[in-house]
Amino acid sequence: MEVLFDPARQAGPGAAGDDVIKDGDQKTFMQDVVQASREVPVLVDFWATWCGPCKTLTPALEKVVRAAGGRVRLVKVDIDKNRQLVAQLTQMGLPLQSVPTVVAFWQGQILDLFQGALPESEVKRFIEGLLKAAGGQMPGADLLAEAEAAVAQGDHAAALELYGALAQQEPENAKAFAGVARALLALGEDEQAKAVLDNVPDKIKEAAEIAAARSAIEIEVEGRRAREMRAEFEGRIAADPDDHAARIELATALNAAGDRDGAVDALMEAIRRDRAWNEEAARKQLLKFFEAWGFDDPASKAGRRKLSTLLFS
Repeated sequence: MEVLFDPARQAGPGAAGDDVIKDGDQKTFMQDVVQASREVPVLVDFWATWCGPCKTLTPALEKVVRAAGGRVRLVKVDIDKNRQLVAQLTQMGLPLQSVPTVVAFWQGQILDLFQGALPESEVKRFIEGLLKAAGGQMPGADLLAEAEAAVAQGDHAAALELYGALAQQEPENAKAFAGVARALLALGEDEQAKAVLDNVPDKIKEAAEIAAARSAIEIEVEGRRAREMRAEFEGRIAADPDDHAARIELATALNAAGDRDGAVDALMEAIRRDRAWNEEAARKQLLKFFEAWGFDDPASKAGRRKLSTLLFS
């Protein structure tokens, strides 16, 4: 029988090819997988047309591999069309009796594998581990994009890992450290979030992203207390519309409940009634909200327009 897979065989120049994702077969396995893995880690996705879980895993694999920017490659092998290859790999100990099975190759050898349709977040962790073991990392821009996508999806645990990897890769990246702190905050780890910001490199201590993360922590901690007392603040305002302290507390409670527009309106009313009260406390709190939310946030943009109209009309 023709030997289709020989880990001892050496790679030739140009063996890796240019495509990061391709279909593989018995004829191309040596070049696309074994030889290519001497340059970058290669994942092999063993799948079948009748396999339901394969239909969800493969798109996730492709997405994460593309995000790695060429630092890892993916070869997809249809087991029904490549029975001889599957038989040989099975004889070598690979568990290919069920699919999907994903096998990672590095330096011509099997480095790791998993079976079953993992969620995208777990696929990311697997590939991150593979890149670390191979001495490589995802590009910083891709790590940042993946982290921001995880935040948008509410997966703060995945965001924490991605921001953390970026901080290790780029030790003076303010967005990375701010992201770590915000992810910890979202996971309820307030003290750890504060500690991260207290220990950022001196060069980025005054960065806007770090300041914004500090504001976010302050507002979140204040908001948890204020949210429980919202009814009290509303009662105080009903009894005395000029209770500016209550309005500021109510704004904090509204923000904690996710009502950013309501928080802006409460503070705007306090500013309208007495801008100078307590050294412009309402305006300062509003600016802290803008900083924490991000100045490009829709609520920040709308709030700045309202504040400008009030102050300069």
